[in-house]
Formats: sequence, C-alpha cells, structure tokens
Amino acid sequence: MKLKLPLTKVTIACFILLSVTHISAKAQELITLQKAVDRALERNLTIKQALLSEALSTEDYNQSRYNKLPDVSANPQAGYNFGRNIDPTTNQFINQRTFTVNAGINAQVTLFQGGQLRNQIIQNRILVDVDKSNTAKVKNDLILSVVTQYLAILTNQDLVTAAQQQIDIAKIALDRAQKNFDVGNQTLADLSQAKAQQSTAELNLTTAQNQLDLSILILKQYMEMNPLDPITVEKPDISKLTDIRTMYDEAAVLKTALEINPDVKLAETRQAAAQQGIKVAMGAYYPSLVLFGSGNSRYSDASVRFDNPSASYPFFDQFKDNFNQSVGLSLQIPIFSRFATRTSVRKAQINYQSAGVNTQSAKNNLSKIIIQAVFDLRAADKKLANSTQTYQANKEAFNITQQRYNVGLVNALDYNTSLTNLNKSQFDLIQARYELVFRSKVIDYYLGNPITL
Repeated sequence: MKLKLPLTKVTIACFILLSVTHISAKAQELITLQKAVDRALERNLTIKQALLSEALSTEDYNQSRYNKLPDVSANPQAGYNFGRNIDPTTNQFINQRTFTVNAGINAQVTLFQGGQLRNQIIQNRILVDVDKSNTAKVKNDLILSVVTQYLAILTNQDLVTAAQQQIDIAKIALDRAQKNFDVGNQTLADLSQAKAQQSTAELNLTTAQNQLDLSILILKQYMEMNPLDPITVEKPDISKLTDIRTMYDEAAVLKTALEINPDVKLAETRQAAAQQGIKVAMGAYYPSLVLFGSGNSRYSDASVRFDNPSASYPFFDQFKDNFNQSVGLSLQIPIFSRFATRTSVRKAQINYQSAGVNTQSAKNNLSKIIIQAVFDLRAADKKLANSTQTYQANKEAFNITQQRYNVGLVNALDYNTSLTNLNKSQFDLIQARYELVFRSKVIDYYLGNPITL
C-alpha cells in the first residue's frame, strides 16, 4: 500500500503535466496570413449562404430545361356507387350498389410557346452565373477584409511593443527624478512631470492593447472562431519588404480592374439576365401549341358481356375491352389579357434599364476607388519618408536632451516634451510603415494579384 500512493501522485502529476502541455500547445496556435484567409473562406457563413443561393439558381436552371420534357400523369380511382346511377360501362340507369374502377394516363408536351421555354433556359443559366459572380465577390471582399485586419493586428502589436518601451523609459526617468528630488536637485513640479509622463505611457499601453485585442477579435469573427480561443498571429519582417511598388498608372490599373473586378462582373451579368427577361416576357404575345395524348379504361362489377350476359366479366377483360386512346393538338391564341403581357414586357424593359444603370454605377464607383487607391499609395509612400525623417530627428533630439537632462542642463518639462515628441513620432512611423504595405496590397487586390506578406 505504501508503494501505491507515490505512484498515484506521479500519475496525477503526469496527467496535470499533459493537460498543461495540451493547453499551452493550443494557446500557441500560429495563424499565418494564408491560414487566416483559407479558414475564413472555409468557414465564413456569408460565403456558405452565397453558395446555397448558387445551388438554388442551379436547380431553377435544371428545372427550366426539364420543362421541355413531356408532362405525364396517371389518375386511377375506385369507389362504390349507391342508389340510382348510371353504369359507366353500359351508360344505363341502374338502382343498385356497384363497385367501379376508372384509370387513365395523360401526357402532354409543349411544342411551341413563343420561345419562352428556350429563353427561360438561357435566362436561368445567366442567373446561375449571377450567383457565381456574387460568390466570387463575397470571397474577394472577405479576403481583402482579412488582409486589412491582419495588417491592423501587426500594426497594433508594434504599437503595444512601442508603448511598453515608453513605460520602461518613463520608469527610468521617474526613478532618476525621485532620486534628484530626494537630494534637493529637482523640484516637486519636476517629479510630478515624471509621474505624469509614466501615467501617459501606461495609458498609451492600455489603449494600444485594447486596439490589439479588438483587431484580433474581429479577425476571429472573419474566421468564424470561438472568441475565447487564443491565437498567435505570425509577424513577417515588414522591413524586408523592399520591393513595394509605389508608382502606378491609374488608367492601366482601372483597365485591368474593369475586366476582372467581381463587382462589375456581377452587375454586368445581372444586366444580361435582365435583357434575356425581355425575351421571356415577349413570348407571351405568341400562340402556344401543345401535343397531348391519353389512354383510359374502366371496370364495373355490374357490367355484363353483351354476347353472353350470364357469363362473368372479369376485371382484366373489362379493362381490355373498355380501353380507349386519344391524341391531338391544342392551340391557344392570346387575344386580350387585360394588358398583362404588355405590362410584363414593359417591367422587363425597366428592369434592364435599371440593371444598366447599376452596371455603370459599379464601373464609376470602381473608377473612383482605383484612382483614390493609387493616390493613397503615393501619399503613404511620402508619409513613410516624412515619418522616418521625423522619427530620426526626434530620436537624435531626445538623445541630446537626455544627456543634458542627466547632468542638470535641461529641466523636466523640456525632457518630457522631447520624450513625448519621440513617442508620437515612433507611433506615426509604425502606422506609416504598415499603411504603405496595406495600400500596396489594395492595388494588388484590384489587379487580381495574390495578396501575400
């Protein structure tokens, strides 16, 4: 018994160790940009809904093709008749209970319907393309959103790191101010300035951390993840992205974007479907020609053979003797439908005009976005250059100010002002660096290039 207790403790410790290891492994899940995009495309509910709409339109297209096939139906019925009635097999009045069976099969096929069947098939095929274009649009929009959020996380991570560095510097300054105050080399105002600087640095860290947590939460939402599941976002070395192209001809970018942009393709496909809808509506002006045929037979337990009334008349013999067939053509000519067809045609024409306006609006909107994106990229390039110069200047100024502050040649107010300027310029530089990357990726998106970091 004494040997079992240590073994039990060891076993429990192993289980605890394995559990902790499992939790740590789960907490260390690495999310790369490609993994974030793939997971979002796989799980996103908006995409799933778009795919379901695409499946529905495919079924509508298949059904429009099936509508060209014959329509066949059977209508068997059986029942008892009581009292005075007509025997359906003899057409004579009888006054007795009879059991009758009637069965028939009918078929019809539309030979001509003003081209509506064919035009409906074409329109439904275009509508399938509409939903496919919509699915592509949803996917592209989601990819851009994931990339945007991924870069926001990287930006906020660097801002958190910078904010933590600011706290370290502020703590050192506060410690020095406290010592100088204790020996009478600085005033209470100087000490208060140092404390305020540390409080500001801590506030900056809190703000940056909150923004980081929020950006991670939004990325999880795009990936349809549990908000409580911890993730680690891979951080590429942005400084190595030296091949970022910053100069584009907006006309060339726009020309390519108009050919591949899913928003424009979606609008154009909807316009084509609306144009086909006019032909479908106009088909109602024409006559429709239907070929039909039927076969019927019947049985009655009151029926007798004409040639031998005393003999029995079995079920299958009656069905064979009473079987009849018919075949014919039905022509329906529209004469006046209270202007319903004219109204349908006019509405279809209005829908086509509306779709044309939407197409042009999509192109105009894309043109505006492309030109703005090119301008934003150029501005981001200049902003990064200016932010780099500003940061270097403030860094040099702070180093000099810090040296003079350490020997008492600069007061606490000037020191804190220099530190504040350095901190702000560092934040601006981080944001400018990621903004340039983001703006370049936006251009890649509209050019149809894969977005990678």
